[in-house]
Amino acid sequence: MTIAEPGRTALILIDLQGSNADHPVHPHTTGAVLERCVRLIEAARRAGSLVVHVRTSFLPDEADSLSGRLRTDIERPARPVRRQGWDHFLPGIEPLATEPVIIKRSWNAFHGSDLDLQLRRRGIDTVVMAGISTGFGVEGTARAAFDHAYNVVFVPEAMAAYTAEQHDHSVRVIFPQLGCVRPLDEVVEELVPTAAATP
Repeated sequence: MTIAEPGRTALILIDLQGSNADHPVHPHTTGAVLERCVRLIEAARRAGSLVVHVRTSFLPDEADSLSGRLRTDIERPARPVRRQGWDHFLPGIEPLATEPVIIKRSWNAFHGSDLDLQLRRRGIDTVVMAGISTGFGVEGTARAAFDHAYNVVFVPEAMAAYTAEQHDHSVRVIFPQLGCVRPLDEVVEELVPTAAATP
């Protein structure tokens, strides 16, 4: 079954940024996720698929953040202490001038951004999801992609979460109801069928 037609597919990378290198993630390390995402980027670019880079960022006073503003059982600090460069992309993630960079201010990269516009103007109907973290930014964006009637492909090897349980729940329970869960090698091969045969 064809899951991704290169010209109509976008790779959406969630929060491959400094803040996600500051704490452990599971079941894959940030380094492992980064390496696998770079492999996806290379395949997508070779195939002529769109690569979309998403990062979380706020104004200096974080007036555009919801942290600490809403009532939740687990409190989030109103203004977390941020280190310099927390919202910069990790080494190896260098968007090309032709690749959209989306600023995400919640768990859903579609909310308050032009992500849907960027995709529709290019005739995209399928999105491949990867990044950190599985159960928050990736799942939040994927739910919105489903609501916007995009086909969604998940690459769990190129994702990680704050706990292995969070990652596993999204991959086993949520993602199969939103789209197709596929191994990294299969997605790369689908995008560039000759890649595996090229030395």
